Amino acid sequence: MNNSNFPLRALIVDDEPLARSNLAVLLARDAGILLVGQCSSAEDALAVIPVAKPDLVFLDVEMPECDGFELLERIGPSPDFAIVFVTAHHQFSLRAFEVGALDYLLKPFDDQRFERVLARVKERLRVPGETRRFIIKNGSTLDVVKFSDIDWIEASDYYSTLHAGDKTHMLRRSLADLDMLLAPQGFCRIHRSAIVNLDRVRALEIREDGEYEIVLQCAQRLRMSRRYRKQILKQLGSTLDNFHPGVRN
Repeated sequence: MNNSNFPLRALIVDDEPLARSNLAVLLARDAGILLVGQCSSAEDALAVIPVAKPDLVFLDVEMPECDGFELLERIGPSPDFAIVFVTAHHQFSLRAFEVGALDYLLKPFDDQRFERVLARVKERLRVPGETRRFIIKNGSTLDVVKFSDIDWIEASDYYSTLHAGDKTHMLRRSLADLDMLLAPQGFCRIHRSAIVNLDRVRALEIREDGEYEIVLQCAQRLRMSRRYRKQILKQLGSTLDNFHPGVRN
């Protein structure tokens, strides 16, 4: 993503010509936006995105053959652009946030609604990381879980369980997906079934059987695979040469 913040490179992906035209007109009014392309299908978008290198994509949910969510699945986890979903159906809003969208526009929308959404998106992209969070459905409520509040994450079949203090949250995303998303935010894979927030690591210990353990500030102990040992020590600013077994209390 463009680190210079502005102008933001925007791409429109929508199968409706009128919808693309309306978005293009609205975006043209903002000097902080550079429209780098318009795509009428997911296939077009797959070809254009690597070339146009957008910072921000306005993505229609319902498109023939391949919808917006399927397009993101084909692109892969942690795309290098922000997403604003455009949809005529309110029920897609939750799923939009679950896949990491910054915002969504509900069709039909007026100029004021568009301007409010664009202002929020620009502000969030101006200060990356401050709005990094998951929004997770919990019964009739939506839980907001900041990345920085997460202690560790464990794999749970097709879901992942986020541990944040004394609370847990089930998220329908694979651990591999979350690993790619959270690695730039200071998280590290320690085992095939666990990721930790490195800011929450209190100590590293070697057990009597030679296995490595990570001790978190919340007192949770997690086994560390030897496969990830060098990576973890490097990210913690240590080396194998000066790493010695911890002492249990």
